[in-house]
Amino acid sequence: MKKVEMKLLTRGAEAAVYLGDWFGQEAVFKIREPKQYRHPVLDSKIRRLRTLHEASFIAEARRLGVATPLIYFVDQERGEIVMQFLHGRRLKEIVNGDVGGAEAVEGWCREVGRYVARLHLGRIIHGDLTTSNFIVVGDRLALIDFGLAFYSTRLEDRAVDLHLLDTVAESAHHRSAERVTGAVLEGYREVMGEAEAEKVLRQLKEVERRGRYKKQVD
Repeated sequence: MKKVEMKLLTRGAEAAVYLGDWFGQEAVFKIREPKQYRHPVLDSKIRRLRTLHEASFIAEARRLGVATPLIYFVDQERGEIVMQFLHGRRLKEIVNGDVGGAEAVEGWCREVGRYVARLHLGRIIHGDLTTSNFIVVGDRLALIDFGLAFYSTRLEDRAVDLHLLDTVAESAHHRSAERVTGAVLEGYREVMGEAEAEKVLRQLKEVERRGRYKKQVD
């Protein structure tokens, strides 16, 4: 495997993400590096399982109609996934810059809601739904970072998934939070169906209520 001029893009608690060369084209290398505080045997097992776990969720999301980076290679032993590098802009930047105007921003946010609904109907909870994890590539939206994804049909898990987007809108897009959230929920209802969406949204209100109560207590 040849890597040329690997450039660190970001380093999280679980993995480091690099931009490098994959047989002549730019690619993203997500590497779960060894943790010195874990026993080597346990560490190796955890990194192998989490690497396979993420790759399988990316593939399943694509099957459900959610655009994701293409996977080029998975190396379980090294805890590495090599993926397509998406030449685009994070939705966070587009919302904050009002790129294309209000109508365009709302259109992207409705597509976010459609994507989330497709995942939920496919029993997938993404676990890290932020506008930084949605990339606008040309006329398409793509979703990245499935490291925290898991399977569930529980209303609570679906509501918490949406709640994170709501929280991000309030903190990162304060001026347009209501518009962003409203468009996301429109798209969600469109794909999820009014009856099923309403169940999730009722639970979302309960999650938000608990959050407000906790802040008051703290």
